[in-house]
Amino acid sequence: MRRLWLAGPLFLLLAACTDNEIVGGGTFLNPPSNLTYQVEPSGTPGAPTGVLLHWDDDGSPDLAVWHVYSRGASNESFRLRGSTTSNSFHDQGIPHLEYYVTAEDVDGGESSPSNVVTVDERLALEKPTTMTTTTLDGAIALTWSDNPFQHEPAGFREYRVYSTSYDLDAGLCGTAWALEGTTVAPEFVAGALTNGVSRCFAVSAVSIEGFESLWSPIRSDTPRPDARNVVVYARQAQDAGSGMRFWNDLDHDGWADPNEIGLVQAGSLASIDFSVERDQAGALFLTPVRSGTGVLVYGNAPVADLTDIDVAPNATYSRNGIEALPGWGYVFEMDGGDGFARYASVRVSHVGQNFLILDWGFQTDPGNPELIVVAAN
Repeated sequence: MRRLWLAGPLFLLLAACTDNEIVGGGTFLNPPSNLTYQVEPSGTPGAPTGVLLHWDDDGSPDLAVWHVYSRGASNESFRLRGSTTSNSFHDQGIPHLEYYVTAEDVDGGESSPSNVVTVDERLALEKPTTMTTTTLDGAIALTWSDNPFQHEPAGFREYRVYSTSYDLDAGLCGTAWALEGTTVAPEFVAGALTNGVSRCFAVSAVSIEGFESLWSPIRSDTPRPDARNVVVYARQAQDAGSGMRFWNDLDHDGWADPNEIGLVQAGSLASIDFSVERDQAGALFLTPVRSGTGVLVYGNAPVADLTDIDVAPNATYSRNGIEALPGWGYVFEMDGGDGFARYASVRVSHVGQNFLILDWGFQTDPGNPELIVVAAN
């Protein structure tokens, strides 16, 4: 079987030893049993930060100390790596190739060696082949292919999720990657993020021995505020609450503060992004109002959820009103007043005679068309 990396006990008795190589066999103590190892992932495949060894403690009252031996290559001699009174040992840095442990009694006699463990990086799992991100309010939801677990469930331990900054203008991820968290499921929500601040994400798979796979495809995304089940009236039925401004920089600081976004206002105001207008047939229309605002229908079919509206299309946005239909998605492009456009998504869930109900999302990052989902390759 692939993961039987434990060699049998080395029952070797030597009459003499050197300072650097001690094999043992001069005591009646049992050799340590069930020696195992687990390397510590670093985020860089093939470069763990250390290895943790563990073996059984048989509770012998004659035990004084355990000795750990290792070698870096199969053609080298085993040498003393360290001693411990605990039945575990942490070896920091790139692990050696092989390790074993002996027990020393109170009189200085040393037992035969334990089984030898081989730190075999070939046990690393394959990388997740795809990843998709979903933009949320102050968070990013990640999902990826579960192929590392599916191909070797007995060897799988967990996934590790990493993130770093992202420069939208340059299209580059930062270099200071940090661990967001771990999970055994092929999904993760990175929370407590700042809306409008882009980040890059990647995922690795970790084997039961601690070996880390190569990273998944790297994806960038930008959290943005949203709201669900917002009622907006038809202006002909009620002026108050018949218009909406996605963002109004009230304090002129260039930041989208919570009290400045998703403002439902009077439809007669010239400063709103759109009003809801009712025609003579009773149909309701999303109608752009302030200069620099346009709207278009997203796709050619209804969308199941607001999160199905991904990147704002690179197209011409209409200044004319568009009929609001239940289940359909819409994208607004607006002048941000700073030379950059702003984008918002809307999904209409209900259309009545006097009002409609919608969900909305607004991308606070200047010029960023990313609204919800970034699909994997």
